[in-house]
Amino acid sequence: MESRKRAELAELAELGQQLRVDSVRVADAAGSGHPTSSMSAADLAAVLLARHLRYDFDRPDHLGNDRLILSKGHASPLLYAMYRAAGAIDDEELLTYRQRGSRLEGHPTPRLPWVDVATGSLGQGLPVGVGVALAGKRLDRVPYRVWVLSGDSEMAEGSVWEAVEHAANQHLDNLTLVIDVNGLGQRGPTRHGRDLAAYSRRLHAFGWHAIEVDGHDPEAIDLAFAEARSTIGRPAAVIAATHKGRGVAAVEDREGRHGKPLKNAEAAIAELGGLRSIHVDVQKPDPAPTPPATVAGQLDLPRYEFGDKVATRDAYGAALAAVGAARGDVVALDGEVSDSTRSQTFAKEFPERFFECYIAEQQLVAAAVGLQTRGYVPYASSFAAFLTRAHDFVRMAAIGGAGINLVGSHAGVAIGEDGPSQMGLEDLALFRAVHGSTVLYPCDANQTAKLVAGMAEGDARTRGIRYLRITRGATPVIYSADEEFPVGGSTLLRSGDDDRLTLLAAGVTVHEALRAADVLAEDGITVRVVDLYSVKPVDAEAVQTAAELTGCLVTIEDHHPEGGIGDAVAEVFADGRPVPRLVRLGVRNMPGSATAAEQLSESGIDADSIAAAVKLLVEEAIVR
Repeated sequence: MESRKRAELAELAELGQQLRVDSVRVADAAGSGHPTSSMSAADLAAVLLARHLRYDFDRPDHLGNDRLILSKGHASPLLYAMYRAAGAIDDEELLTYRQRGSRLEGHPTPRLPWVDVATGSLGQGLPVGVGVALAGKRLDRVPYRVWVLSGDSEMAEGSVWEAVEHAANQHLDNLTLVIDVNGLGQRGPTRHGRDLAAYSRRLHAFGWHAIEVDGHDPEAIDLAFAEARSTIGRPAAVIAATHKGRGVAAVEDREGRHGKPLKNAEAAIAELGGLRSIHVDVQKPDPAPTPPATVAGQLDLPRYEFGDKVATRDAYGAALAAVGAARGDVVALDGEVSDSTRSQTFAKEFPERFFECYIAEQQLVAAAVGLQTRGYVPYASSFAAFLTRAHDFVRMAAIGGAGINLVGSHAGVAIGEDGPSQMGLEDLALFRAVHGSTVLYPCDANQTAKLVAGMAEGDARTRGIRYLRITRGATPVIYSADEEFPVGGSTLLRSGDDDRLTLLAAGVTVHEALRAADVLAEDGITVRVVDLYSVKPVDAEAVQTAAELTGCLVTIEDHHPEGGIGDAVAEVFADGRPVPRLVRLGVRNMPGSATAAEQLSESGIDADSIAAAVKLLVEEAIVR
């Protein structure tokens, strides 16, 4: 028995060496990469792969599979070496690392079927892992485990501690964090060096079970992982002391070798014992139980009558609950403002599918990303201004091809007396800049309801990051409940044969534009009014037609002029076609506290300001 155990431990040690060798090889072949960061965690990865991970590489969508998230995404050579050892990729593909067209990118992305989320921006793996663990615990109800391999440098990120607290609060005993404490960051020592107790104290204070271990002792690692798996009622962390560049004297524990191939790869491979071709038969998961049946009913959206005054945030809450009633895969998350965003309507009807993330916007978005990896359709809401805190998570979600719905309420100066700290005035620019995003800004309740429902579909036009901007104050209902609002569309609200120019608006400024059009009509000035509810993709055809017919476009937005509706319209003419006269009205001042009407007036985007601007433009046109 003792000899068998020694043999098994020797095999684990050999596997660790193979992972190191392959990490050196791929970085050398690519001429770039992070082999030393991979080498430090090789023994941890070897024991995990051979002894504790439950995964069917032939069926990456198996409901019972454990999930492995490489938070220290720069250590991708290690992950790909694991895939080779498991037989998921061959040696030929392994050596395509970082080459054009290869699936083995510098940092992992879901181009590989075994990778759930893109990593590489440090501090994101654990927050996303919390989302995946929440799905397993509360929705899938399947005993898969979420393993997150983290570096010690990224433990300085605030997002990690948002996740640590949330995981403990939710008793996520299906989550294990493995911290590779090699003591060296990119430019030198990490904050706590190799002081395992420093991490252990902090994690224990948050309610985690913390296990300190020698990260190069396969037997100790095996026992630590087993202890983590057997921990009940709280998440567990394995805090492992390791050496960066382990096994090669020229780089082990040496500063200045981060992110560089080894200078003499051939000698390093020889020092590590040479090439190996160990194959690991990774344990398959147990047959997954049948997942709980999901609701699949008829969609019955709320309907509002012409002339009613309804806040778009109220319509959002009601529509989200209706979509949730029709689709059991829809989940909602909020950042402790559900009474303001109105997602509480969903929470009251479907508490098992509502996730309170508290004032932790990075965790909010990360949890949504984690949930969507398990097939759920998340709607995550907060004040538009506060979603800016999670921009890096949104950016990485887009890189990983995640499909999530983000909802920002209390947008613009129209929120009134709360003042500028609460006003989302940059959100349109932020979300328009995200690759493949969809940005929607409804002006009335029926339009909001239809857009909320459409966001759940995730078709070719709305796949990826979908952002809905909603407002605090009530606005008149101007659309029929039966009208459709396709993504990429717009609505022509006013037009005539003698239109002098076109007003293009979205959200609250649609109503100001309509009032301005009425005032101008009394003075004999007719204008075209277009509702650009789809800010991205914008309705280029409608914008071009307006330019051809009226020759002058005026955009009006409750947002800073940079990056919003005005820029979306201007970009329509970036291909060299004739550019019309374009005037952009937006929030150029720094607001204070005032009523909504006063705010719109002071920012120059209310009906009177619009009418004045139009009259000035018309007078200039007459003079010229």
